[in-house]
Amino acid sequence: MASYYYVVVMIIFSSLLMSCITVEAAETRYYKWDVKYELKSPDCYRKLVITINGMFPGPTITAEEGDTIVVQVTNSLLTENTAIHWHGIRQIGSPWSDGTEGVTQCPIVPGDTFEYKFVVDRAGTYLYHAHYGMQREEGLNGMIQVKPARGQREPFVYDFDRSIMLTDWYHKTALEHAIGLSSVPFVWVGEPQSLLIQGRGRYNCSSVSIASDPDVCNATRSDCSPFVLTVVPGKIYRLRIASLTSLSALNFEIEGHNMTVVETDGHFVEPFEVKNLFIYSGETYSVLVTANQDPSRNYWATTNVVSRRPGTPTGRAIFNYYPNHPEKNPPTVPTTGPMWNDSTSRVAQSLAIKAREGFIETPPATSDRVIMLLNTQNRVNGFTKWAVNNVSFTLPTTPYLVALKENRLRNKLHHVFDQSPPPTGYDWLNYDIHVNQSNVNATTSNGIYRLKFNTTIDIVLQNANMINPNNSETHPWHLHGHDFWVLGHGVGKFDPFNDPKKYNLVNPILKNTVPLHPYGWTAIRFQANNPGVWLFHCHIDSHFAMGMGIVFEEGIERVGKLPTSIMGCGLTKRLITP
Repeated sequence: MASYYYVVVMIIFSSLLMSCITVEAAETRYYKWDVKYELKSPDCYRKLVITINGMFPGPTITAEEGDTIVVQVTNSLLTENTAIHWHGIRQIGSPWSDGTEGVTQCPIVPGDTFEYKFVVDRAGTYLYHAHYGMQREEGLNGMIQVKPARGQREPFVYDFDRSIMLTDWYHKTALEHAIGLSSVPFVWVGEPQSLLIQGRGRYNCSSVSIASDPDVCNATRSDCSPFVLTVVPGKIYRLRIASLTSLSALNFEIEGHNMTVVETDGHFVEPFEVKNLFIYSGETYSVLVTANQDPSRNYWATTNVVSRRPGTPTGRAIFNYYPNHPEKNPPTVPTTGPMWNDSTSRVAQSLAIKAREGFIETPPATSDRVIMLLNTQNRVNGFTKWAVNNVSFTLPTTPYLVALKENRLRNKLHHVFDQSPPPTGYDWLNYDIHVNQSNVNATTSNGIYRLKFNTTIDIVLQNANMINPNNSETHPWHLHGHDFWVLGHGVGKFDPFNDPKKYNLVNPILKNTVPLHPYGWTAIRFQANNPGVWLFHCHIDSHFAMGMGIVFEEGIERVGKLPTSIMGCGLTKRLITP
């Protein structure tokens, strides 16, 4: 009997010890951010930029898997609301911290402080950015690095870990762009003025009229000197490369160096080598680069626009071999990358991305529901819009999460958003994706897709021609609250009978953002197992603003008590009135 009690005591002691270890291993990391406008010249042209504690790009959040992140955001923009989305963080148990204005929260009004709290539950490379209107264009963005939990190792080795943020940059304000997009006649945002690497670019100041203000564009400013990545010869570097462009699909390369892709969106990739890395807005990649070239000189790191006819100069940084001077330009002309309209190479990279052996999460063999989403450009009452299955998405004034969860609003649901479910498909047999349609008119809706909890959902994204003839654009689609398996990409029109037979169910990669290539299709699969309301949308700012998105609801009854901090707009005002 004594031995029995001894065993029991040891089991309890061991459990308490393991509990203590777990608590010690997972930390809570606190941040206080002041979000405001400041005059900066990231590409030598001076304009107002949204900064975080004076920084652009914003500070990198560094944590370990399992840590809790607490960010207190003070909105000091004076005349603008804001919200911050934690891109790639699934927000399991904290859907109200997703940072999606109109979906999971009311915006943070000027002068207010809002607290985001969430767990980073998977090692990898993630992002954060503004998710209010088209505000992301103004520079509110940054990266999140999540290291493996203590005692865990990644399946590749490197000597140094570095981050590189790629963005495109406009000189007009996001408000000017939004007004143009929502006007008749339609005013397109146009191509960006420059491409920034880690917040630095170069605009040709000679093209600017500076008679009224000779300091508006000054090529000698230090904050627009090229970003410098200094490397030690012979060392291996992990470069976490992320894109938060507003419009552009990009190519990234380092002159004379190959890159080995090892991670994307927080998941390990079966390694493959590239000279040119194609990257789309909302995506992250980790690549390994060995500093194994002639160490007596520096090299160019460049980014260029692909998928659209370029109207933006090459973005340039310096890959600096120590001890060469970091500001010494390479002796060569900056690389210009592949042809912008070489879609074959871009599709080939998408198909090459597989889950790494030993880290494969096999998807369910079948799905419970298939939703086909036709991506088209349309017109609604004379306004130019993007639409999904001929429906252009609009946001409600009361966030979906509050409207669906808060009992006191249940009897007002029909006033908050459309109760008719959006269409789950289109006439795929008769629709010609290669021509501009004779009738381009669409409708608007803020209805949502209600998913049965814990079911498996297939989404097939189908690209088509725009209103203009012979034109189909790349659309990077991002799903909030989930990772999804990328089952396949194809050229042409998706065949629901034959193409599913070609799905990769053996080692598909898990991602949160995936490109839909011109005149092609992309198929993904995910499990509706995260209670909440989740946005799924094109990550191009102007496309989403023009209606290219949908919303999923799943397991809303399982969501915990909502914090009142996410309320204060639409019908939620009455919920916080004393």
